[in-house]
Amino acid sequence: MAIDAVNLGRIDLNLLVHLNALLTERSVTRAAGAVGIGQSAMSHNLARLRELFDDELLTRGPDGMRLTPRAMTLLDPVRTALAQVEAVLLRDQTFDPATAVRTFRLGLSDSTEILIVPRLLARMREIAPGIHLRLYNVDTSRLLDDLDADEVDLALSYGPIQQGQLHHKQRVLFTESFLCMFNAEKTGVTPPISLEDYIRLPHVLTSLRPGRSVRGFVDEALEELGLQRSVALTTPRFLTVPYLVAQAPVIVTMGARLARRFAADLGLSLSPPPVKVKDVTVSLLWHASYHHDPAHVWLRDQLVQLVAEL
Repeated sequence: MAIDAVNLGRIDLNLLVHLNALLTERSVTRAAGAVGIGQSAMSHNLARLRELFDDELLTRGPDGMRLTPRAMTLLDPVRTALAQVEAVLLRDQTFDPATAVRTFRLGLSDSTEILIVPRLLARMREIAPGIHLRLYNVDTSRLLDDLDADEVDLALSYGPIQQGQLHHKQRVLFTESFLCMFNAEKTGVTPPISLEDYIRLPHVLTSLRPGRSVRGFVDEALEELGLQRSVALTTPRFLTVPYLVAQAPVIVTMGARLARRFAADLGLSLSPPPVKVKDVTVSLLWHASYHHDPAHVWLRDQLVQLVAEL
């Protein structure tokens, strides 16, 4: 992307630091304290920012200062820009999660989100309140491209990424086994499920892959036995699956951790699959540009620790 050096050079980029403080604190006094300048200086900078953006940015309301719609759109871009500047200029400095202000963009499926993110969010609010998490649906066909384009900071993916290059870093977080989940009353089946019932019952298939023909781990296992299953419904949303299974005479084969949680909540039955379904690894991926970034290293370590506690 070309940079307009002439026009950019006319702008005091320190204003971005002050803008971030104003957007975060929503108070001239608190923003001044956050960056270590006087209140009058911050008021002057707010006036400059209003002129620069041709917008009030902060307006007075009955409960204090409020962000304008324009200011709301600036929150993430400003934090991201400052984080990238930090990554370039301050990479060798230590990272203090208690005082850091940064946005991390995570690409992950909803199944991984429900397993990891609630614990991660709780920990962030406790030890790193200035860290903002922005979540994106992961598209495995574009995952590496998104890392290369700096669309996401970290991605969590099921299965190994074979086509990765040297600048694509990868770390296995955990290995997941599989369980069958079904409504025993509606299916008329009690655990452990037999191969005959497994083939007879229609299946729900979860897949993030686009296209008309979608195959999963189960299809590969059945193919080795010369068998195939009937798929009643395919969905990319893992979190709808337990409600589908609870209401219909169908079966799903899914990750054991999530299956146990859903079964406990909805009174569903669990059984080991009657075919050998290979365990799958869940990996953390990132671009080498962030490999030594102290904040990035810290977040990766947090994720590793949280997964160890699952």
